[in-house]
Amino acid sequence: MSARLPLSALPLPAPSQLLIHRLTPDTRAPSVSAFRSDVLSNSPSLQRRARLLAAQSHFSFVNPFPFPFPYDIEPPGPDDSPVTDKNAYVETWLAAREAIHERSSQCPNAVLRIHDPKLRETPRVLLGVAETALRDCLPNLDVGDTFSVLGEPSLSGESANENGSASPEAVSAREQLVDILSGYSVLSTPESSDDSIAFAPWSLRYSGHQFGTWAGQLGDGRAISILVTPHPSDPTQTIELQLKGAGRTPFSRTADGLAVVRSSIREYLCSEAMHALRIPTTRALSLISLPSLPVQRERTESACVLTRLAPSFIRIGNFEAMNGPANMFFFGGGQQEADWEGLRVLGEWVVENVLGLGVKVGEPWGRELVLEVARRNGRMVAGWQAYGFMHGVLNTDNVSILGLTIDYGPYAFMDVFDSFHVCNHSDETGRYAYKYQPNMIIYALRALLSSLSPLIGAEIESGHAVKPGWATTKSKEDLEAWRKIGMKLKDEMERVAQEETAVEYGRLMRLRLGLRFVDVRDETTLFSPLLDMMEGQRLDFHGTFRTLCAFRPGMSRDEEALDVFVRRLVEFSEPGEGAREWERKRMEWRKWLDVYAARIGREEERALWTSEVDEERERAMRGVNPRFVLRQWVLEEVIKKVEEDVHRGRRMLGKVMQMATKPFEKWGAEGAVGAVEELGEEEKEERRFCGVGERRMLGFQCSCSS
Repeated sequence: MSARLPLSALPLPAPSQLLIHRLTPDTRAPSVSAFRSDVLSNSPSLQRRARLLAAQSHFSFVNPFPFPFPYDIEPPGPDDSPVTDKNAYVETWLAAREAIHERSSQCPNAVLRIHDPKLRETPRVLLGVAETALRDCLPNLDVGDTFSVLGEPSLSGESANENGSASPEAVSAREQLVDILSGYSVLSTPESSDDSIAFAPWSLRYSGHQFGTWAGQLGDGRAISILVTPHPSDPTQTIELQLKGAGRTPFSRTADGLAVVRSSIREYLCSEAMHALRIPTTRALSLISLPSLPVQRERTESACVLTRLAPSFIRIGNFEAMNGPANMFFFGGGQQEADWEGLRVLGEWVVENVLGLGVKVGEPWGRELVLEVARRNGRMVAGWQAYGFMHGVLNTDNVSILGLTIDYGPYAFMDVFDSFHVCNHSDETGRYAYKYQPNMIIYALRALLSSLSPLIGAEIESGHAVKPGWATTKSKEDLEAWRKIGMKLKDEMERVAQEETAVEYGRLMRLRLGLRFVDVRDETTLFSPLLDMMEGQRLDFHGTFRTLCAFRPGMSRDEEALDVFVRRLVEFSEPGEGAREWERKRMEWRKWLDVYAARIGREEERALWTSEVDEERERAMRGVNPRFVLRQWVLEEVIKKVEEDVHRGRRMLGKVMQMATKPFEKWGAEGAVGAVEELGEEEKEERRFCGVGERRMLGFQCSCSS
């Protein structure tokens, strides 16, 4: 492995792999040099004012600027000259706080330079760095003495290690990391760089449907991409680093562009937890608190900046921005007219650099793009359903082109199984309930197809890829005819997505039940009856699957052993039930377990295992059914601890991250014989954190406020 590098020394990919050199920038800052000279120095408010971009623009250059909003711009003092031009005064005030001053000490041979502000000093407290994301995505990044500073992960507070002395290089690497990933400092190429290879941060423009209603332009209102770097093991694969909560952008509308500690912790932990469950997701690298920066939500909270990682953050909403269902204009927002060249340019970039479809030059690509996005999102939502994950805000702008789980807001993992559970208390109609998530992915895919349908129709008619200017001279009637041709793909697209979901869901459920032989009847004979029973008996979703790991087909022939096992299964249900209710549950379980035992014992199934089939099945099931689940009560406890005591809180945060990234481990001495009192304090806490928590927290709902 190559030597580790500080953040500012990570290499850039070739310009052809950078979105800012392939897509169309905001016309108000059409190049990095124009952004520096015209915006940062003279009119920095352009980055912070809510406005509609030109119809052809895909993104806008934006510097991170985590600062309380509305901005409290101090008037001149009594000894200062009176203000004659208020607009110029505001621009000067903002420019003085922009990170535009090149740091004197830089990494030798680095392509990028660190730029700092002069009048925006704020405390920056490192809360966490995810070792799994660091290992997988940025293995060549030097984080210095970060983990020593964070302390030993612990739930109980025991075994705290004193921070040892670190080398100046290690301290410098960590401080640089915190400066850049907090949004205080900014990476960009030197001013002398030619625009053809220059680099500066940006935010994406996208539109979307929110809760089924067309909302027009949305965009990265608090997300800013600050770096793209090749993965050291494969230079063709790039990793994009994006700050969430780093200040206002042109897409912030009336919001402040900031994020709070509470919501940032939730996304930080869940991004890595989902990856550990093998569900496609964006990743989380770091969490940095800005304790002196107040944020107004339901109460006054403090700001926090999350760094998330992905090959690309492009969404279905990026295509809707180029061709939405309606144009509209209102104060602070609206939707531009369709831009057919912008649609073509975006699609070609996605096909070649994001999805990597390998379509030959000149061949049609629109149909393949839509079907590939359908496949990927079909697989993703199958993972959600199989592991009881609820996103909460499945708007079309929150659906990734890559089929990654993105934008963790009021999400939840299922506790007591309820197929109609709604995890977002802002979702008053239950639109995004657990049961409806696959349907909502189809809804988003229809929006993608609707945006691309004229282009797809043009390609079908001509037999080749659309060329520059493909729609410039076409009438509305021509475009409508193409749209109708393109929309004929709808049935195939939906079938592809649904089949992908069904196949992947079946694969995952068989894994969870320790089955290898594929039988299409499993959905009706095993999966659905199990879930119906769990719902009727109000059983814990994940606890039930983890308990089933210990089932042996031979138990169905042993009345006593079977009753003991069934009691373990139903211990998660509502307490205080009588003998008649127990007998009902017992008989339901016995009926299902008889079917399950017969399925396990089938000759075709046993042929796929070794002679030690029971032991092998249990090991396999324990490797896919989590012992630890990132439940709502766990998140609330971690958030409370971090807000009360940052030093102990970040050690608890670190331990929960360890458990979330190794969810199948036997945390809390699972299965150990002996009294709980015999466990160490840390093991006791691990065991508690693997439990369902207080019943008042079951089905806990969050809001969109973050």
